Amino acid sequence: MALPYSEQHRALQDRFDTRRLADTLAELIVHDEFTEADQAFITSRDMFWLATVDHLGQPTVSYKGGTPGFVRVLDSRTLAFPCYDGNGMYYSMGNVVAHPAVGMLFMDFEKPYRLRVQGQASYDQGEALARSFPGAQFVIKVTATSIFQNCPRYVHRMSKVGASRYVPTPSGEAPLAGWKRIDFIQPALPHYDQGRVNDAGGPLTIEEWAGKVATGDPEA
Repeated sequence: MALPYSEQHRALQDRFDTRRLADTLAELIVHDEFTEADQAFITSRDMFWLATVDHLGQPTVSYKGGTPGFVRVLDSRTLAFPCYDGNGMYYSMGNVVAHPAVGMLFMDFEKPYRLRVQGQASYDQGEALARSFPGAQFVIKVTATSIFQNCPRYVHRMSKVGASRYVPTPSGEAPLAGWKRIDFIQPALPHYDQGRVNDAGGPLTIEEWAGKVATGDPEA
């Protein structure tokens, strides 16, 4: 399967004499259906990076985390992942609605190993699929257009210290985000978070919250 190289790609390839290499690698590793190995790797991940394009044509990248299996491969070309409670901007998700082209990067820092998925995303408005992802507000589906492994050469080897306490439990419950305890944010919280601050330990000043972030406090 060939990647759609532009004149600019070709100019750089020709400058450094990698056109033949680029074409060989694309033919060798790029595919548009998930292999069994792809599926196993994706569903074993507890994080990925999502690249989207906003309404002004500007790119952005966001980190998405959950428990292993929070990204599902639905069929040979389609995967799905949940949108959990965030900062309320819905920046990446709004981008998907306007411009469906996305890039996804899945990483294993211990081996290391990385897999790229590029495709067309859509906001799934069905409730049944969302209910199958505990804690999800809704689900994004991605139809793959190209899938390929990248070499591990520059990936630093690292081990996981611990999981985020904010990832929803199997029942869909999660503690109030630490930044939602900041005092001046209280009036702006959505209705479902109103009144939760006292049960979460009480309000914080922005300086207190920033201090928790700076020291790696898990309550941040």
